[in-house]
Amino acid sequence: MEERAINLEPQVEGPKKKKEWDTKKLLNKFGALLGLLILSTILTVLTPSFLTVDNLMNILRQVSINSLLAMGMLLTIITAGIDLSVGSILAFAIVTGGIVTVTLGLSPILGIATILLVGALAGMINGLLLTKLRLPHPFISTLGTMNVFRGLALIVTAASPIFGFPLMINYIGQESVVGIPISFMLVIVVAIMMHIFLNRTSTGRYIYAIGGNKEAARLSGIPVDRVLVIVYTISGFMAALGGLVLIGRTNSASPIAGLTYELDAIAAVIIGGASFMGGVGTVAGTIIGAMIIAVLRNGLNLIGVSSDLQTVVIGLVIILAVYVDVLRRREKKN
Repeated sequence: MEERAINLEPQVEGPKKKKEWDTKKLLNKFGALLGLLILSTILTVLTPSFLTVDNLMNILRQVSINSLLAMGMLLTIITAGIDLSVGSILAFAIVTGGIVTVTLGLSPILGIATILLVGALAGMINGLLLTKLRLPHPFISTLGTMNVFRGLALIVTAASPIFGFPLMINYIGQESVVGIPISFMLVIVVAIMMHIFLNRTSTGRYIYAIGGNKEAARLSGIPVDRVLVIVYTISGFMAALGGLVLIGRTNSASPIAGLTYELDAIAAVIIGGASFMGGVGTVAGTIIGAMIIAVLRNGLNLIGVSSDLQTVVIGLVIILAVYVDVLRRREKKN
């Protein structure tokens, strides 16, 4: 009588395994959006003031500046870098624009151009320091320029804010169309452009390749140094664009504007699914990450939580996001 071998190893059903894989894939892709929906639901239950038109429009205004900075930060983090100077670049750019338009009384168009140009040039300096001086990590170069640009902002203004900007400069940060802040409309337009840049251009693909493996990218013929200079130039430009929105919200340019803004931008990128290891990150995820921070801060304000405790909560959220990324990468290795 023929004997049959008995397989004692547990059998895994194909459909069940595929279902488990699909669930993980969906969570990785839409986890940040799910978190935003859950957070919004909780705050709606806790305070009836949250889900009102006025408050929602206020959130859109609040999220605009961080979203713009975070999209620039996204590019640096995808390349496994970072830009700690964006808050200082914002301050230096807007006070320079303030000197042009308010102090010297020149054209508002020239003032806007000055703000954006100063931001882009400051970012380009970060890129050149990183690529030409061969510093070991952008953390070091941008930590240095963070202090340099902040110091310059204080020097050129004698540590005093500049008030009284013309309407053309204030327009983006102040006005709304059919109730929707123009600043948030700007975020949507820039987000679409950034998405196309990252996913439909060779430079965008190079950015992901550099973050995945910088040396392999260099050996494959990618102009790594040139791409990194472009990345940090865009980051500086986005900081200045965020500064332009800030002027409209406050009608002033202060040399101490943008303090800790780099931390919120980094948090938005990481919460949105990017990784400090590089090679990963999306514009949509970054916008959702910025929304989570804005909604969380807004909700905590409505509930009456102190600003100090809010900082603790945001810090814990960042730690959780980084830990999730660590788990995700550990699972890929296995």
